[in-house]
Amino acid sequence: MAVDELQAIIQRCQILEEADFKGEDFNLFQVAGQKCLEDGYAAQLLEVVQNEKNKVIIKNMGWNLICPLVRCILMYKQEDDNREHCLKILDLLVQLCNAKELFLGLLEQIEQTSGEQVCKTVMLLLQPLQTVLFKLQNKKAYSVGLSLAVIMNQLTPLPVPYTKQQVQEDKLGLCQCCNAVVDFAKPFVSEVVKNMEKSSDCNDTELKEELLKFCMKSLKYPLLTAQLDQLESSDEHPFRHFCMPNQLYRSQSWENKEFADIEQKNSAESLACLSYLMFVHYFGIDYFPMVFSPSYLLQCNMAHIEELFESVLLRMEDNSLLHQYLELSNFITVPQRKKSLNILQLFINKFDAEGKYTLFRIMASLNLLRYLMIKDGEYDNQTGVWTMLAKIEQNFLKPLRVGLNMSKAHYEAEIKNKKENRRGCSNTVCSVTVSGEKLPAMTTEMQLQVLRSALFTFDLIESVLARVEELIEMKIKAREENYYH
Repeated sequence: MAVDELQAIIQRCQILEEADFKGEDFNLFQVAGQKCLEDGYAAQLLEVVQNEKNKVIIKNMGWNLICPLVRCILMYKQEDDNREHCLKILDLLVQLCNAKELFLGLLEQIEQTSGEQVCKTVMLLLQPLQTVLFKLQNKKAYSVGLSLAVIMNQLTPLPVPYTKQQVQEDKLGLCQCCNAVVDFAKPFVSEVVKNMEKSSDCNDTELKEELLKFCMKSLKYPLLTAQLDQLESSDEHPFRHFCMPNQLYRSQSWENKEFADIEQKNSAESLACLSYLMFVHYFGIDYFPMVFSPSYLLQCNMAHIEELFESVLLRMEDNSLLHQYLELSNFITVPQRKKSLNILQLFINKFDAEGKYTLFRIMASLNLLRYLMIKDGEYDNQTGVWTMLAKIEQNFLKPLRVGLNMSKAHYEAEIKNKKENRRGCSNTVCSVTVSGEKLPAMTTEMQLQVLRSALFTFDLIESVLARVEELIEMKIKAREENYYH
């Protein structure tokens, strides 16, 4: 009988000194304890753990019961008495066992779980793990970082709920688990902030770094792939709760140069997501330093938009995006076009006189042409625009399209070349020649900013040109349909 086997190993070990415990004793205790749990004798095992005479045995050997305990807790139903006994045993092990060994046992159990059991296991062990971490005297920061890394590594393969229904159903428990992970990290964040308030010279650098790494990882998953627009519809959305620690903790580190390397090593996707949360949904905006000018923020966020768009495209294989996507109502809709035009006008308004003039020489012509084609019907043709359409296409639109394509290709090649040579002159002053004109002396990063700005200007012009071409195509298609009918 399992209980008799357990009592036998307990009686044997009670007469031994702690230093005399052998590997065989650990194995026998683990096997006997596991059999008790599997055969439904959790109540008898609880009595053994509660017995003060067995305190030394449990301190050294108890952590071996973590694996069978977790398995039984997840197997039993909520109302089962055996489940309640197992939970009490787990609580006692947290109090009695050697903190270092129990820490490794808990992490090992989280690391070994998979599939539908991931979130259930993580949520079950977060509270015990948090308690053990506060008991650790040495390498606490490292242990907190390792715990968060293991947890995130297990959660990352899980699909993020996308629709409102999926969020509400939360089949795998990811939404609930994300909330639990936030609560798990909060005391450690509070500890760092409290120490910073006491003294600017506090020695919590390692813990701050580990927490910042976690924030950066969580921005990439699950927040980057979540349908964040739904955050506005409900204050109870789980990812709203998950966003806040990232913003609040991020606000503590703006002036800490020691974190520069950490941010550079992490994907630009995380910083892009952070900017989106802050400047679109206003998470943590009250903590954001107000010393930065709007033009500087625009410059920074333009880089995030480019990196985010590029990172999404790089995940796709060439020729993999079906043309049917262009026909989907939510892919490119009329409201999106109207919003894009409004943003375009807003963007133009922000330039100084010289910048507006440079853009308007082409933009004004395209916008005028677009306006006339919309307002002046083909059959009214009061302005004569439809009569001149063939010449306009031949002498203006087609050359402009060719020029844009060539210019974009030229600048994209320059950007690629500068990126490849960045290592050679990233910290030195270099020069670059574009279309025969030598740009002022500047660093490679500054040159890339100039080249990207030029590409963005080309994209603005191309967006209006595409709208004009679309209007022409619609008219031609309508004319052909009328002809055949």
